[in-house]
Amino acid sequence: MRVAGLLLCGGSATRFGSDKLLAGEPPLAVRAARGLLEGAGHALAVIPPGKAALRAALEAAGCEILETDRTARGMGASLAAGIEAAATCEGWIVALGDMPKVDAKTVAAVRRALEGGAVLAAPFDAAGRRGHPVGFSAALRAELLALDGDTGARAVVERHAARIERIVTVDPGIFIDIDTPRDLAGQLPP
Repeated sequence: MRVAGLLLCGGSATRFGSDKLLAGEPPLAVRAARGLLEGAGHALAVIPPGKAALRAALEAAGCEILETDRTARGMGASLAAGIEAAATCEGWIVALGDMPKVDAKTVAAVRRALEGGAVLAAPFDAAGRRGHPVGFSAALRAELLALDGDTGARAVVERHAARIERIVTVDPGIFIDIDTPRDLAGQLPP
């Protein structure tokens, strides 16, 4: 079964005040890409056009790149573009470029669940809170391709909540996203 890792890197970072995906060393997006690459074995980064530095950093990390103006319409549109670009795959692990602390073992567990026949797979903590990344099987391809705007795949996940394979983990990275410089300083070593 071919499973693609999709790294969504199209956000505008308005709360951060600058291009947060290039913040830090290595850059935030590269940290997120490394976990996805190691755990999924593949990563297609979905980025806005004209982001040469982001493209170069992610290519150097080993990502394939999809530049698309659909990122301007939001996360749902970005995700649909990534699914379309990797349409021959039987599953997709959707990760976010501003979530640099997800353990590669968590990503690998999501991949194994999809390979084992799960329609949806996601990490959960012991309290039952769902985190990222989320894995989607090809059974949901049409719904994912229909996404647009900034709502992402939350509605798809909610419609199929009873079909989610829950991967219980102690990985705190499934909840850590970086939205402000303060988040970056508090979550990542210099």
